[in-house]
Amino acid sequence: MAEGVQSGFGLYLHWPFCEAKCPYCDFNSHVAARIDHEAWLQAYLREIDRYAALLPGRRLDTVFLGGGTPSLMQPRVVDRILDRIRGSWPSGEDVEVTLEANPGSVEADRFRDYAAAGVNRVSIGVQALDDGDLRRLGRIHSAADAMRAVEIAAATFERVSFDLIYARQDQTLDAWREELSRAIGMASDHLSLYQLTVEPDTAFGRRHAAGSLAGLPEENLAADMYDATQEICAAAGFEAYEVSNHARNGGESRHNLIYWRGGDYAGIGPGAHGRITLDGIRHATEARPQPLEWLDRVAHGDAETAFEPLCEQERANEYLMMGLRISEGIDLERHRGMAGRGLCEDAVARLEEIGMIECGNGRLRTTQQGRLALNSVILELLRDSPHGQAESE
Repeated sequence: MAEGVQSGFGLYLHWPFCEAKCPYCDFNSHVAARIDHEAWLQAYLREIDRYAALLPGRRLDTVFLGGGTPSLMQPRVVDRILDRIRGSWPSGEDVEVTLEANPGSVEADRFRDYAAAGVNRVSIGVQALDDGDLRRLGRIHSAADAMRAVEIAAATFERVSFDLIYARQDQTLDAWREELSRAIGMASDHLSLYQLTVEPDTAFGRRHAAGSLAGLPEENLAADMYDATQEICAAAGFEAYEVSNHARNGGESRHNLIYWRGGDYAGIGPGAHGRITLDGIRHATEARPQPLEWLDRVAHGDAETAFEPLCEQERANEYLMMGLRISEGIDLERHRGMAGRGLCEDAVARLEEIGMIECGNGRLRTTQQGRLALNSVILELLRDSPHGQAESE
């Protein structure tokens, strides 16, 4: 069985629109005064049909409606999309269908309509439980809105996740510990906890370059916040199954695990990436990023800017970079089969000696310390690869 096929198959659908652009966000999201929902629906249906013809008979494990803010989609659009997906691939009754939502766009009736359409998991962009910090982050909801959204979601869906950002401007360790403890009291089965990163092509990035983004924590404080996150979540039964993701047993995001385990996923929508296996060869796909251009080109069957086969070493490097994000790590024999050679023994020995990785039962995984310095660990392991890459997705 081809490598990507054995690790599951998911479908990612990107909705590119938001009510406002957050200053830290480097995702492909856009603010639009008017959205033609019918035109977007027809474009998504065409792309679903195209991928169904490319990948007939694949068992579909997960669907993820991401963005942007997919909770701005009309429920009838979500219903039609999910109905077309169900008719395009076989799937079990336990297929995971996730929709991302922002608290400001949460309405009880709308959530009930999404659930009726087939959504069974939501991921809510809470980001902070402090009104001042929400304003700094450019969020248009309040902490009260966020708590109400989580409450509505919990009453509507079996599975609920929400995001928080830490290492925010002027945030103290004690304040983060208290906020995270409150969040765990609200949580269902999953939390995504991200350290604030300042990306170059964002409003925060431009302010940072100009020296006007004050109050960012020193590296040691950010590391202490990371350690506190692991400690508090573990004590509450939310295990760190990935660098930034914590779940109760069985609450892991099955869709994201397809990415991290090297499975196949079709990417539909502006800027969406995919990895699909055709005739035993894994391909990388990328859709046109600009929403209106993508919408126009779908009608011509020309929505993608890339559809390229990956060589063995590229596949091996991706598996390494993604697999080391999760606590289960990588299967060394599977990696060897992709790369045609094992990892450099000296590099593995060096990293194991300083406590960054651990090996056992045929697997290599990062330790908590190693996940804190993940990019450095990956660079060290790729250094001796003939086609080593310095970047992870």
